[in-house]
Amino acid sequence: MVDVILGLQWGDEGKGKIVDFFAPAYDVIARFQGGPNAGHTLYVKGEKVVLHQIPSGIFHAGIINLIGNGVVLDPVTLKKECEKVAAFGIDVKKNLFIAERTNIIVPTHRALDKAAELAKGDEKIGSTLKGIGPAYMDKTGRNALRVGDLLHPDFALFYKKLKDKHLQLLGNYNFTDDISEWEKEFFDAVEFVKTLNIVNGEYFINKKIAEGKKVLAEGAQGSMLDVDFGTFPFVTSSNTISAGVSTGLGVAPNKIGEVIGITKAYCTRVGSGPFPTELFDATGDELRKIGSEFGATTGRPRRCGWIDLVALKFACMVNGITQIVMTKADVLDSFKHLQVCVAYDINGKQTEEVPYQMNKLPLKPVYKEFAGWGKPISECSKWDDLPVEMNDYLAFINNYLGVKVTFVSNGPGRDQIIQS
Repeated sequence: MVDVILGLQWGDEGKGKIVDFFAPAYDVIARFQGGPNAGHTLYVKGEKVVLHQIPSGIFHAGIINLIGNGVVLDPVTLKKECEKVAAFGIDVKKNLFIAERTNIIVPTHRALDKAAELAKGDEKIGSTLKGIGPAYMDKTGRNALRVGDLLHPDFALFYKKLKDKHLQLLGNYNFTDDISEWEKEFFDAVEFVKTLNIVNGEYFINKKIAEGKKVLAEGAQGSMLDVDFGTFPFVTSSNTISAGVSTGLGVAPNKIGEVIGITKAYCTRVGSGPFPTELFDATGDELRKIGSEFGATTGRPRRCGWIDLVALKFACMVNGITQIVMTKADVLDSFKHLQVCVAYDINGKQTEEVPYQMNKLPLKPVYKEFAGWGKPISECSKWDDLPVEMNDYLAFINNYLGVKVTFVSNGPGRDQIIQS
């Protein structure tokens, strides 16, 4: 069977630590979608490590890590990541595998991303400018280069054909940046990727399942950034929900078991787009400061706000969530009062449903207030140690969502997590 771990908000929920925590119980960790705009933060031997494309099980000996076909892969970023991981004594050529159907990000994808975002003027969607959107456009447009193509003797010709197509498009933007250094770096990285384990991903993973191996599928970004069900058009370019596991790895839906959703005890978002519970006051600043809310990939300050149960229940529904992990609960330690969004007010009418394109509606959050717990939960080692006020907070969330919070992360350390 394949269990799934994914984010339930707008990304940045702390998936890296949680996958790292669960990893020892699995034989294979597989990344099923997204690109190098995702940053999964781990702490290894006391050092902060941010992974962008390599699955978060890479630091566990004996665990196989697969980059699935639903990912768009930047060879340059992958090479740098592998070098970073190797510095910890990990042999990536032994336990990292890449599906040959995985699409490749080329230098002109980055150029197109930058040119298109600049052309949007005040209507920017907040792209990380790493070429993810254009790479997925080439995938659906059937123009993409894939990892398996790297091994073909005519790869350089395939690349030139795609580059020429992109240059025609860039001409419409009057884009004149010199990308020769990007290309040099790209082809150097391509040679490195060719030395890694490139496999037929769908046969590879289904064989592991048939052998009784336990597989954990790791998502990137968050459910509210899903290209179909997120806050469109301020979304990513892939399906971040659990359905993406099937298309992103070649795994049948009946092979999926537990679907573990991750949410912060509050909300954050990077970039543009609707965010109903966003705080523009000192409380929002305090959440950002205490939670160190800055993008793992971009370094951009994250927008902060109270937990949004309307959006969270929607995410649980479309994913089929079976249990929830709450991260960064310790960030709320010092707040005397906590707010929880239980409905949206739209033109005087309350709803508990996520509307179509909420950015086009006069939407106001409806809150329920809770008392803070006022003590450092990082000192708690078991569920019974958690303050009464926090148990009240969690009990209400469990009841509202109809899904139970089974784990609470109470600090940044790898072992700072409590099970109910």
